Amino acid sequence: MGYVPNPSRVVREMLEFMGLQGRDDLFADIPTGLKLNRDLNLEAPRSEQELRQELGRLAARNTTVDDRPCFLGAGAYDHYIPAVVEQMLLRSEFYTAYTPYQPEISQGILQAIFEYQTMICNLTAMAVANASMYDGGSALAEACSLACDVTRRSRVLVPDTVNPSYLEVARTYAAGGKMDVVVVPGKDGIADSAAIASLIDDQTAAVVVQNPNFYGNLETGLPAIERAIHSRKGLLVMAVDPISLGLLKPPGSWGADIAVGEGQSLGNPLNFGGPYLGFFAASEKLMRKVPGRLVGQTVDLDGRRAFVLTLQAREQHIRREKASSNICSNEALCALAAAIYLSVVGRDGLKEIAARCHQLACYAKNELQRAGLNLKYPQPFFREFAVAIGDPTAANRALLDQGIIGGYELDGGLLLAFTEKRSRAEIDRLVSVLGGIDNE
Repeated sequence: MGYVPNPSRVVREMLEFMGLQGRDDLFADIPTGLKLNRDLNLEAPRSEQELRQELGRLAARNTTVDDRPCFLGAGAYDHYIPAVVEQMLLRSEFYTAYTPYQPEISQGILQAIFEYQTMICNLTAMAVANASMYDGGSALAEACSLACDVTRRSRVLVPDTVNPSYLEVARTYAAGGKMDVVVVPGKDGIADSAAIASLIDDQTAAVVVQNPNFYGNLETGLPAIERAIHSRKGLLVMAVDPISLGLLKPPGSWGADIAVGEGQSLGNPLNFGGPYLGFFAASEKLMRKVPGRLVGQTVDLDGRRAFVLTLQAREQHIRREKASSNICSNEALCALAAAIYLSVVGRDGLKEIAARCHQLACYAKNELQRAGLNLKYPQPFFREFAVAIGDPTAANRALLDQGIIGGYELDGGLLLAFTEKRSRAEIDRLVSVLGGIDNE
């Protein structure tokens, strides 16, 4: 369905002006064999009112987190977004000019990106952050690529406790031959620090650790991994959940050289999978190698505060075959949402949100155990954990029948996430359903 604004009379005038007999002449350069050569059999045109009604009917077929409580996480989370975030994003100066292609006339958005970068640095305890990446997966893959360039090595060790979608993006990057991604099996739901340490050699560019990891567990072997990789002059890359940093030790304090992650939970809705927001922060020594845009602060000729794009490698734009990264754009509108969200909730608010998520997860764990269900991995967690379920698909089906969006299906388990939007009553309903199914 589409909206065609030109009446037949105007269409005829346009074709006559171009010296054409009909609309098909506009596509004369397309080979006949590639054309459909038949009518599309579309329905009759509809009025605007009828079209709205039909689109509304189709949209109502979707099950959304506004309709049902959601316990699905695995990298994207149903957090509450204050109304001010959307209202600020809808301002025309942001909504229609959110990418600084002409930085000399985009001071407002440049300042917004600068503030976002500053907040990411504060959150991760890193020295510098870029203007954002496409998503958490691309941020992690870019971090691996940067590590290979800086160290002039090719091996990257990644435990299988890292988000599998991130791992797939890294493998796609590796297909170019620049790096070799080595997946290290985990142990009991966390990275096997001893196995990782034994594999680190003089060709190891970096070790990647996600904390909390894909299963929601805290990586207790981080100190040993950090010592092992830095003793061989490699880099430590950490993927982190930004909400968890309201409570947990930040990557910079763990000794990470690069910190990346998915920023969707910072004021961005689920959006059925995107667009999302990848954040990328690094130590000062890596500043000039950071991919994508960076916004810096300076003064103009009159001594006034001003903002500029800075520190981008010219190879990104000119000698692209020599570039460490060809990403030279950013998710500015999503980054702006994150900046507004962090400004609204503040340091104390982020801590309270993180604490509430953890408290609800602990409550759920205790109630599930009362119902005879156990954790798949007995590890400390933040706001997500896997419960042992014999048939997770059947469990999700039973939950959906009761109006509940369940978890991410694992082999013999269901990965459940708990945000501050969930209530004890909703968790009690979840436990009631899961406790009543056959878990053999």
